[in-house]
Amino acid sequence: MTPLDVNSGDTAWVLTSAALVMLMTPGLALFYGGMVRRKAVLNMMMMSFTALAIVSVLWVLYGYSMAFGDDLGLGLLGNPVQHLGLTDLLADDGASLPALAFVGFQAVFAIITVALISGAIADRARFGSWMIFIVIWATVVYFPVAHWVFDFSSDGHTGGWIANQLQALDFAGGTAVHINAGAAGLALALVLGARVDWRNADHRPHNMPLVMLGAGLLWFGWFGFNAGSALAADNTAAFTWVNTLVTTGAAVLGWLFTERIRDGHFTPLGAASGVVAGLVAITPAANSVSPVGGIALGLVAGVLCCLAVGLKYRLGVDDSLDVVGVHLVGGLVGTLAIGLLATDAAPAGINGLFYGGGFDQLGRQALGAVVVLVVSFGATWLIAMALQKTIGFRAQPDHELTGVDTAFHGSTAYDEELAGRTVAEEGAGPAIRS
Repeated sequence: MTPLDVNSGDTAWVLTSAALVMLMTPGLALFYGGMVRRKAVLNMMMMSFTALAIVSVLWVLYGYSMAFGDDLGLGLLGNPVQHLGLTDLLADDGASLPALAFVGFQAVFAIITVALISGAIADRARFGSWMIFIVIWATVVYFPVAHWVFDFSSDGHTGGWIANQLQALDFAGGTAVHINAGAAGLALALVLGARVDWRNADHRPHNMPLVMLGAGLLWFGWFGFNAGSALAADNTAAFTWVNTLVTTGAAVLGWLFTERIRDGHFTPLGAASGVVAGLVAITPAANSVSPVGGIALGLVAGVLCCLAVGLKYRLGVDDSLDVVGVHLVGGLVGTLAIGLLATDAAPAGINGLFYGGGFDQLGRQALGAVVVLVVSFGATWLIAMALQKTIGFRAQPDHELTGVDTAFHGSTAYDEELAGRTVAEEGAGPAIRS
Protein backbone atom coordinates (compact mmCIF):
# COMPACT_ATOMS: atom_id res chain seq x y z
CA MET A 1 0.00 0.00 0.00
CA THR A 2 1.23 3.49 -0.80
CA PRO A 3 0.27 6.50 1.32
CA LEU A 4 -2.09 7.61 -1.46
CA ASP A 5 -4.19 4.46 -1.07
CA VAL A 6 -5.44 5.56 2.35
CA ASN A 7 -8.13 8.23 2.49
CA SER A 8 -6.61 10.26 5.28
CA GLY A 9 -9.73 12.37 5.82
CA ASP A 10 -12.05 9.38 6.25
CA THR A 11 -9.51 7.56 8.40
CA ALA A 12 -9.01 10.58 10.64
CA TRP A 13 -12.79 10.98 11.03
CA VAL A 14 -13.34 7.32 11.93
CA LEU A 15 -10.50 7.31 14.46
CA THR A 16 -11.71 10.59 15.96
CA SER A 17 -15.24 9.18 16.14
CA ALA A 18 -13.91 6.05 17.84
CA ALA A 19 -12.24 8.24 20.46
CA LEU A 20 -15.51 10.14 20.98
CA VAL A 21 -17.42 6.88 21.47
CA MET A 22 -14.76 5.60 23.84
CA LEU A 23 -15.29 8.78 25.93
CA MET A 24 -18.96 7.84 26.23
CA THR A 25 -18.16 4.99 28.63
CA PRO A 26 -16.46 7.27 31.22
CA GLY A 27 -19.34 9.69 30.54
CA LEU A 28 -21.78 6.91 31.31
CA ALA A 29 -19.83 6.17 34.50
CA LEU A 30 -20.38 9.78 35.60
CA PHE A 31 -24.04 9.71 34.54
CA TYR A 32 -24.77 6.46 36.38
CA GLY A 33 -22.48 7.35 39.29
CA GLY A 34 -24.36 10.56 39.97
CA MET A 35 -27.73 8.82 39.82
CA VAL A 36 -27.03 6.34 42.63
CA ARG A 37 -26.58 7.02 46.34
CA ARG A 38 -23.22 8.09 47.72
CA LYS A 39 -22.46 4.64 49.06
CA ALA A 40 -22.59 3.07 45.58
CA VAL A 41 -21.07 5.67 43.26
CA LEU A 42 -17.62 4.03 42.95
CA ASN A 43 -19.14 0.61 42.32
CA MET A 44 -21.31 2.07 39.56
CA MET A 45 -18.32 3.70 37.91
CA MET A 46 -16.22 0.55 38.26
CA MET A 47 -18.88 -1.46 36.44
CA SER A 48 -18.41 0.80 33.41
CA PHE A 49 -14.63 0.84 33.64
CA THR A 50 -14.38 -2.94 33.84
CA ALA A 51 -16.62 -3.22 30.79
CA LEU A 52 -14.12 -0.98 29.01
CA ALA A 53 -11.22 -3.15 30.11
CA ILE A 54 -12.68 -6.62 29.57
CA VAL A 55 -14.47 -6.07 26.28
CA SER A 56 -11.38 -4.39 24.79
CA VAL A 57 -9.41 -7.58 25.34
CA LEU A 58 -12.18 -9.92 24.19
CA TRP A 59 -12.73 -7.87 21.03
CA VAL A 60 -9.11 -8.24 19.94
CA LEU A 61 -8.88 -11.92 20.84
CA TYR A 62 -12.05 -13.19 19.16
CA GLY A 63 -14.94 -10.73 19.43
CA TYR A 64 -14.24 -8.88 16.21
CA SER A 65 -13.95 -12.18 14.40
CA MET A 66 -17.28 -13.42 15.76
CA ALA A 67 -18.95 -10.18 14.70
CA PHE A 68 -17.27 -9.53 11.35
CA GLY A 69 -15.73 -12.80 10.27
CA ASP A 70 -17.18 -14.73 7.34
CA ASP A 71 -20.59 -16.10 8.24
CA LEU A 72 -20.68 -19.74 9.33
CA GLY A 73 -24.21 -20.24 7.96
CA LEU A 74 -27.70 -18.70 8.13
CA GLY A 75 -26.29 -15.28 8.96
CA LEU A 76 -25.99 -16.11 12.67
CA LEU A 77 -22.29 -16.01 13.55
CA GLY A 78 -18.99 -14.92 12.09
CA ASN A 79 -16.04 -17.30 12.04
CA PRO A 80 -14.51 -16.88 15.53
CA VAL A 81 -11.01 -17.92 14.44
CA GLN A 82 -10.79 -16.06 11.12
CA HIS A 83 -9.39 -12.89 12.68
CA LEU A 84 -8.19 -14.44 15.93
CA GLY A 85 -6.00 -11.91 17.69
CA LEU A 86 -6.30 -9.68 14.61
CA THR A 87 -3.07 -11.20 13.33
CA ASP A 88 -4.30 -11.26 9.73
CA LEU A 89 -5.31 -7.59 9.82
CA LEU A 90 -2.00 -6.07 10.87
CA ALA A 91 -0.54 -5.63 7.39
CA ASP A 92 -1.62 -2.93 4.95
CA ASP A 93 -4.34 -4.28 2.68
CA GLY A 94 -4.69 -1.47 0.16
CA ALA A 95 -8.06 -0.28 1.48
CA SER A 96 -8.91 3.40 1.72
CA LEU A 97 -9.95 2.84 5.35
CA PRO A 98 -7.45 0.69 7.27
CA ALA A 99 -9.00 -2.45 8.73
CA LEU A 100 -7.79 -1.61 12.22
CA ALA A 101 -9.61 1.74 12.11
CA PHE A 102 -12.87 -0.14 11.65
CA VAL A 103 -11.86 -2.66 14.32
CA GLY A 104 -11.29 0.14 16.82
CA PHE A 105 -14.51 1.93 15.93
CA GLN A 106 -16.63 -1.18 16.40
CA ALA A 107 -14.80 -2.11 19.62
CA VAL A 108 -16.11 0.92 21.48
CA PHE A 109 -19.67 0.06 20.43
CA ALA A 110 -19.30 -3.32 22.09
CA ILE A 111 -17.91 -1.69 25.22
CA ILE A 112 -20.67 0.87 25.71
CA THR A 113 -23.38 -1.74 25.11
CA VAL A 114 -22.15 -3.89 27.98
CA ALA A 115 -21.66 -0.88 30.25
CA LEU A 116 -25.24 0.31 29.66
CA ILE A 117 -26.66 -2.87 31.19
CA SER A 118 -25.12 -2.18 34.59
CA GLY A 119 -27.59 0.62 35.35
CA ALA A 120 -30.42 -1.89 35.73
CA ILE A 121 -28.77 -3.59 38.72
CA ALA A 122 -27.21 -0.68 40.60
CA ASP A 123 -26.49 -1.15 44.32
CA ARG A 124 -26.99 -4.92 44.46
CA ALA A 125 -24.72 -6.99 42.18
CA ARG A 126 -21.58 -8.81 43.26
CA PHE A 127 -18.70 -7.17 41.47
CA GLY A 128 -16.80 -10.36 40.67
CA SER A 129 -19.95 -11.91 39.23
CA TRP A 130 -20.49 -8.80 37.12
CA MET A 131 -17.03 -9.22 35.60
CA ILE A 132 -17.77 -12.85 34.74
CA PHE A 133 -21.13 -11.78 33.32
CA ILE A 134 -19.36 -9.34 31.00
CA VAL A 135 -17.25 -12.12 29.50
CA ILE A 136 -20.17 -14.48 28.98
CA TRP A 137 -22.71 -11.92 27.77
CA ALA A 138 -20.38 -10.23 25.31
CA THR A 139 -19.44 -13.63 23.86
CA VAL A 140 -22.88 -15.24 23.78
CA VAL A 141 -25.06 -12.22 23.04
CA TYR A 142 -23.35 -9.08 21.80
CA PHE A 143 -20.82 -10.48 19.35
CA PRO A 144 -23.41 -12.62 17.49
CA VAL A 145 -26.04 -9.85 17.48
CA ALA A 146 -23.47 -7.36 16.15
CA HIS A 147 -22.84 -9.84 13.33
CA TRP A 148 -26.58 -9.96 12.55
CA VAL A 149 -26.98 -6.18 12.45
CA PHE A 150 -23.67 -4.58 11.44
CA ASP A 151 -21.95 -7.12 9.19
CA PHE A 152 -22.91 -6.42 5.58
CA SER A 153 -22.10 -8.86 2.80
CA SER A 154 -19.60 -7.81 0.15
CA ASP A 155 -17.57 -9.45 -2.58
CA GLY A 156 -16.25 -12.70 -1.11
CA HIS A 157 -17.75 -12.04 2.32
CA THR A 158 -21.11 -13.11 3.78
CA GLY A 159 -22.56 -11.14 6.69
CA GLY A 160 -25.43 -11.29 9.15
CA TRP A 161 -29.10 -12.04 8.53
CA ILE A 162 -30.72 -8.82 9.80
CA ALA A 163 -28.47 -6.61 7.69
CA ASN A 164 -28.62 -8.74 4.55
CA GLN A 165 -31.57 -11.15 4.44
CA LEU A 166 -34.12 -9.17 6.48
CA GLN A 167 -32.73 -5.80 5.41
CA ALA A 168 -33.97 -4.00 8.50
CA LEU A 169 -32.24 -0.65 8.84
CA ASP A 170 -30.16 0.13 11.92
CA PHE A 171 -27.65 2.83 11.16
CA ALA A 172 -25.73 2.89 14.44
CA GLY A 173 -27.21 0.41 16.89
CA GLY A 174 -30.86 0.80 17.85
CA THR A 175 -31.18 -2.98 17.92
CA ALA A 176 -27.63 -4.22 18.48
CA VAL A 177 -26.86 -1.69 21.20
CA HIS A 178 -29.98 -0.26 22.83
CA ILE A 179 -32.70 -2.90 22.48
CA ASN A 180 -30.02 -5.47 23.21
CA ALA A 181 -28.83 -3.72 26.37
CA GLY A 182 -32.35 -2.78 27.49
CA ALA A 183 -33.66 -6.33 27.20
CA ALA A 184 -30.61 -7.62 29.04
CA GLY A 185 -31.13 -5.04 31.77
CA LEU A 186 -34.73 -6.16 32.21
CA ALA A 187 -33.66 -9.79 32.55
CA LEU A 188 -31.00 -8.95 35.15
CA ALA A 189 -33.40 -6.79 37.15
CA LEU A 190 -35.88 -9.66 37.29
CA VAL A 191 -33.32 -12.29 38.25
CA LEU A 192 -31.60 -10.21 40.93
CA GLY A 193 -34.83 -8.71 42.27
CA ALA A 194 -35.41 -5.31 43.85
CA ARG A 195 -33.03 -3.61 46.24
CA VAL A 196 -33.77 -4.45 49.86
CA ASP A 197 -34.86 -0.89 50.63
CA TRP A 198 -36.30 0.02 47.23
CA ARG A 199 -39.79 0.83 48.43
CA ASN A 200 -38.97 2.73 51.61
CA ALA A 201 -35.66 4.53 51.02
CA ASP A 202 -34.66 7.71 49.25
CA HIS A 203 -33.10 6.70 45.93
CA ARG A 204 -32.79 10.15 44.44
CA PRO A 205 -29.51 10.92 42.61
CA HIS A 206 -26.84 11.90 45.11
CA ASN A 207 -25.07 14.31 42.73
CA MET A 208 -27.07 15.96 39.96
CA PRO A 209 -24.15 18.02 38.57
CA LEU A 210 -22.35 14.70 38.01
CA VAL A 211 -25.42 13.34 36.19
CA MET A 212 -25.66 16.37 33.94
CA LEU A 213 -21.93 16.33 33.20
CA GLY A 214 -22.23 12.67 32.24
CA ALA A 215 -25.23 13.40 30.02
CA GLY A 216 -23.31 16.19 28.34
CA LEU A 217 -20.36 13.89 27.64
CA LEU A 218 -22.73 11.27 26.25
CA TRP A 219 -24.30 13.84 23.90
CA PHE A 220 -20.82 14.99 22.84
CA GLY A 221 -19.55 11.47 22.27
CA TRP A 222 -22.72 10.45 20.44
CA PHE A 223 -21.77 12.60 17.46
CA GLY A 224 -18.98 10.09 16.96
CA PHE A 225 -21.41 7.23 17.60
CA ASN A 226 -23.82 8.31 14.85
CA ALA A 227 -21.90 10.50 12.42
CA GLY A 228 -18.88 8.21 12.69
CA SER A 229 -21.03 5.31 11.51
CA ALA A 230 -20.95 6.85 8.03
CA LEU A 231 -17.32 5.58 8.01
CA ALA A 232 -16.43 8.60 5.88
CA ALA A 233 -16.21 12.36 6.21
CA ASP A 234 -19.07 12.92 3.79
CA ASN A 235 -22.66 14.12 3.44
CA THR A 236 -24.03 11.15 5.39
CA ALA A 237 -21.84 12.06 8.34
CA ALA A 238 -23.02 15.68 8.20
CA PHE A 239 -26.65 14.60 7.82
CA THR A 240 -26.53 12.28 10.83
CA TRP A 241 -24.67 14.90 12.88
CA VAL A 242 -27.51 17.38 12.42
CA ASN A 243 -30.13 14.71 13.19
CA THR A 244 -28.28 13.74 16.34
CA LEU A 245 -28.34 17.34 17.52
CA VAL A 246 -31.94 18.22 16.75
CA THR A 247 -33.61 14.94 17.74
CA THR A 248 -31.92 15.05 21.13
CA GLY A 249 -32.99 18.64 21.70
CA ALA A 250 -36.59 17.74 20.86
CA ALA A 251 -36.48 14.76 23.22
CA VAL A 252 -35.33 16.95 26.10
CA LEU A 253 -38.30 19.24 25.50
CA GLY A 254 -40.70 16.31 25.22
CA TRP A 255 -39.48 14.84 28.51
CA LEU A 256 -39.48 18.15 30.37
CA PHE A 257 -42.99 19.16 29.37
CA THR A 258 -44.29 15.68 30.18
CA GLU A 259 -42.80 16.05 33.65
CA ARG A 260 -44.23 19.53 34.00
CA ILE A 261 -47.74 18.38 33.13
CA ARG A 262 -47.55 15.24 35.27
CA ASP A 263 -45.51 16.38 38.27
CA GLY A 264 -45.46 20.16 38.14
CA HIS A 265 -41.70 20.58 37.68
CA PHE A 266 -39.01 20.75 35.00
CA THR A 267 -36.35 18.59 36.66
CA PRO A 268 -32.62 18.43 35.87
CA LEU A 269 -32.78 14.64 35.94
CA GLY A 270 -35.56 14.86 33.37
CA ALA A 271 -33.38 17.04 31.14
CA ALA A 272 -30.45 14.62 31.43
CA SER A 273 -32.68 11.59 30.84
CA GLY A 274 -34.29 13.32 27.86
CA VAL A 275 -30.85 13.76 26.35
CA VAL A 276 -30.21 10.02 26.50
CA ALA A 277 -33.71 9.14 25.26
CA GLY A 278 -33.28 11.32 22.19
CA LEU A 279 -29.81 9.98 21.46
CA VAL A 280 -31.07 6.41 21.73
CA ALA A 281 -34.05 7.05 19.47
CA ILE A 282 -32.11 8.72 16.66
CA THR A 283 -29.32 6.13 16.66
CA PRO A 284 -30.98 3.61 14.29
CA ALA A 285 -32.74 6.30 12.22
CA ALA A 286 -29.99 8.91 11.89
CA ASN A 287 -29.51 8.39 8.14
CA SER A 288 -33.11 7.63 7.20
CA VAL A 289 -35.28 10.46 8.63
CA SER A 290 -35.14 14.15 7.79
CA PRO A 291 -34.23 16.72 10.46
CA VAL A 292 -37.92 17.63 10.74
CA GLY A 293 -38.70 13.93 11.10
CA GLY A 294 -35.98 13.85 13.75
CA ILE A 295 -37.77 16.56 15.71
CA ALA A 296 -40.99 14.54 15.62
CA LEU A 297 -39.10 11.40 16.63
CA GLY A 298 -37.39 13.21 19.50
CA LEU A 299 -40.62 14.61 20.89
CA VAL A 300 -42.30 11.20 20.80
CA ALA A 301 -39.28 9.47 22.35
CA GLY A 302 -39.05 12.06 25.13
CA VAL A 303 -42.71 11.65 26.06
CA LEU A 304 -42.83 7.85 25.82
CA CYS A 305 -39.57 7.23 27.66
CA CYS A 306 -40.61 9.64 30.42
CA LEU A 307 -43.87 7.75 30.86
CA ALA A 308 -42.12 4.36 30.62
CA VAL A 309 -39.69 4.95 33.47
CA GLY A 310 -42.59 5.46 35.86
CA LEU A 311 -44.03 2.04 35.10
CA LYS A 312 -41.31 0.25 37.05
CA TYR A 313 -42.94 1.26 40.32
CA ARG A 314 -46.34 -0.03 39.20
CA LEU A 315 -44.88 -3.25 37.82
CA GLY A 316 -42.52 -3.82 40.73
CA VAL A 317 -39.40 -4.11 38.58
CA ASP A 318 -36.40 -2.34 40.12
CA ASP A 319 -34.71 -1.13 36.95
CA SER A 320 -32.50 1.09 39.08
CA LEU A 321 -31.30 3.68 36.55
CA ASP A 322 -34.01 3.28 33.89
CA VAL A 323 -32.12 1.18 31.37
CA VAL A 324 -35.38 -0.45 30.26
CA GLY A 325 -37.43 2.73 30.16
CA VAL A 326 -34.83 4.69 28.21
CA HIS A 327 -32.78 2.23 26.16
CA LEU A 328 -35.27 -0.54 25.44
CA VAL A 329 -38.22 1.79 24.88
CA GLY A 330 -36.13 4.43 23.11
CA GLY A 331 -34.50 1.81 20.92
CA LEU A 332 -37.87 0.38 19.95
CA VAL A 333 -39.27 3.84 19.18
CA GLY A 334 -36.32 4.74 16.97
CA THR A 335 -36.20 1.40 15.19
CA LEU A 336 -39.92 1.36 14.41
CA ALA A 337 -39.90 5.05 13.44
CA ILE A 338 -37.80 4.17 10.40
CA GLY A 339 -40.76 2.25 9.02
CA LEU A 340 -42.94 5.33 9.52
CA LEU A 341 -40.78 8.44 9.08
CA ALA A 342 -38.01 7.38 6.69
CA THR A 343 -37.75 9.49 3.55
CA ASP A 344 -35.85 8.80 0.36
CA ALA A 345 -34.47 12.34 0.61
CA ALA A 346 -32.24 11.03 3.42
CA PRO A 347 -29.03 9.10 2.67
CA ALA A 348 -30.65 5.69 3.34
CA GLY A 349 -33.02 6.33 0.42
CA ILE A 350 -36.01 4.48 1.90
CA ASN A 351 -39.59 5.72 2.24
CA GLY A 352 -41.55 4.80 5.36
CA LEU A 353 -45.30 4.50 5.67
CA PHE A 354 -45.88 8.24 6.10
CA TYR A 355 -43.94 8.92 2.89
CA GLY A 356 -45.78 6.41 0.74
CA GLY A 357 -43.53 3.45 1.35
CA GLY A 358 -46.22 1.13 2.68
CA PHE A 359 -45.86 -1.33 5.54
CA ASP A 360 -42.97 -3.37 4.15
CA GLN A 361 -40.12 -1.58 5.90
CA LEU A 362 -42.12 -1.24 9.11
CA GLY A 363 -42.56 -5.00 9.17
CA ARG A 364 -38.84 -5.55 8.66
CA GLN A 365 -38.02 -3.12 11.46
CA ALA A 366 -40.50 -4.75 13.84
CA LEU A 367 -39.23 -8.27 13.19
CA GLY A 368 -35.60 -7.30 13.70
CA ALA A 369 -36.41 -5.46 16.92
CA VAL A 370 -38.52 -8.28 18.37
CA VAL A 371 -35.98 -10.99 17.59
CA VAL A 372 -33.11 -9.07 19.21
CA LEU A 373 -35.30 -8.29 22.23
CA VAL A 374 -36.37 -11.91 22.74
CA VAL A 375 -32.92 -13.40 22.17
CA SER A 376 -31.17 -10.90 24.43
CA PHE A 377 -33.73 -11.25 27.22
CA GLY A 378 -33.76 -15.04 27.08
CA ALA A 379 -30.01 -15.50 26.89
CA THR A 380 -29.37 -12.94 29.62
CA TRP A 381 -31.93 -14.53 31.93
CA LEU A 382 -30.22 -17.91 31.52
CA ILE A 383 -26.76 -16.46 32.11
CA ALA A 384 -27.87 -14.54 35.19
CA MET A 385 -29.72 -17.53 36.65
CA ALA A 386 -26.66 -19.74 36.13
CA LEU A 387 -24.43 -17.25 37.91
CA GLN A 388 -26.93 -16.75 40.73
CA LYS A 389 -27.32 -20.50 41.31
CA THR A 390 -23.57 -21.21 41.23
CA ILE A 391 -21.31 -18.42 42.50
CA GLY A 392 -24.08 -15.96 43.38
CA PHE A 393 -24.87 -12.73 41.55
CA ARG A 394 -26.94 -10.81 44.10
CA ALA A 395 -25.00 -9.01 46.83
CA GLN A 396 -25.65 -9.87 50.45
CA PRO A 397 -28.31 -7.68 52.14
CA ASP A 398 -25.85 -6.22 54.63
CA HIS A 399 -23.53 -5.23 51.77
CA GLU A 400 -26.41 -3.42 50.09
CA LEU A 401 -27.34 -1.55 53.24
CA THR A 402 -23.83 -0.54 54.29
CA GLY A 403 -22.79 0.18 50.71
CA VAL A 404 -21.28 -1.81 47.86
CA ASP A 405 -18.42 0.69 47.57
CA THR A 406 -17.06 -0.40 50.93
CA ALA A 407 -18.03 -4.06 50.55
CA PHE A 408 -16.46 -4.68 47.13
CA HIS A 409 -13.89 -1.92 46.68
CA GLY A 410 -12.78 -0.98 50.19
CA SER A 411 -13.31 2.67 49.31
CA THR A 412 -15.77 5.52 49.63
CA ALA A 413 -16.31 8.31 47.13
CA TYR A 414 -16.35 11.16 49.64
CA ASP A 415 -14.71 12.10 52.92
CA GLU A 416 -17.59 11.54 55.34
CA GLU A 417 -16.69 14.47 57.58
CA LEU A 418 -16.55 16.87 54.66
CA ALA A 419 -19.78 15.45 53.30
CA GLY A 420 -21.47 16.35 56.57
CA ARG A 421 -23.24 13.05 57.08
CA THR A 422 -22.47 9.35 57.24
CA VAL A 423 -23.50 6.59 54.91
CA ALA A 424 -25.66 5.21 57.70
CA GLU A 425 -27.75 8.38 57.62
CA GLU A 426 -28.93 7.60 54.08
CA GLY A 427 -32.08 5.62 53.56
CA ALA A 428 -34.86 7.71 55.05
CA GLY A 429 -37.63 9.07 52.93
CA PRO A 430 -39.82 8.07 50.03
CA ALA A 431 -38.63 6.34 46.87
CA ILE A 432 -38.61 9.33 44.51
CA ARG A 433 -36.89 9.24 41.14
CA SER A 434 -36.22 12.91 40.71
